Parts: sequence; C-alpha cells; structure tokens
Amino acid sequence: MSVCKPKLLVFLVLELIFVIVAVTADENCETSLSEILVTKEEYDELGRLVRSCNGEVTVNKCEGMCSSQVHPSIATVTGFLKECHCCRENFLKERIVTLSHCYNADGVRLEDPKHALMEVRLQEPDECQCFKCGDYTR
Repeated sequence: MSVCKPKLLVFLVLELIFVIVAVTADENCETSLSEILVTKEEYDELGRLVRSCNGEVTVNKCEGMCSSQVHPSIATVTGFLKECHCCRENFLKERIVTLSHCYNADGVRLEDPKHALMEVRLQEPDECQCFKCGDYTR
C-alpha cells in the first residue's frame, strides 16, 4: 500500500484548486461612448446662485474585461495570490462642452446670448487599457 506524503498531497490539492479557480478572459478593454447629464452652477462673489446650466453630453468611457487570476501561494496568509486587472484610462484628454439649458436662481430659463450658454471643461479617456487593480502610479 502506498502512502502519500503530506507535502505532495497539499501540492496536489492546491494544484486542483488552481485549475478550478484560475479564470482567464479575453481582454477587450476599449473606449466607448456614454451619455451623461452635466450640471454646473455659477455663483457671485457673495455666494449667491447666479445661474445653473445643464445639458446631455456624449463622453468617452472605459469599458471591457481584463484577465484576472488566483494562484496558490505559500507566501500569502490566505494561501492564494490574486492577480486582478481592471479596464481604466491610459490617457485623458481635455474637452470643452457647451451647456445650453441655463436658468436663473428663480428657475426661469435664460434667453439672452451672454447667459443662455455655459462652457465647461471636462476630462475624458482618450485611450483605455488593462492595468493591475489598485495601481495608480502611472
């Protein structure tokens, strides 16, 4: 009768768990379009609302899947090493958008050309890529 050594048995069990837990997905992290509502308020020097403007704006966003895996590891407390990757922006670009629905403090829509429109600067992803989760050193 053959006797399994405990170390070999642990290795075989961990190897079996690795086969079950390891998940690899095709990476398809990409830039896509999204419609958002942007609202910006303007105040005078005394802190009183002068006007509030809003508008629907189409912006880029990062969306997709990135490969993540869980490996057995004797170096971690849990016994597993997680390698997580997230779809995030690689580069940002600044863009100016125009909000065309402006209202005064009483909620009356502004019509005069000087106050009926408001330009707002925003940043949006120009390129997306898979990065290690929690890695903000780029």
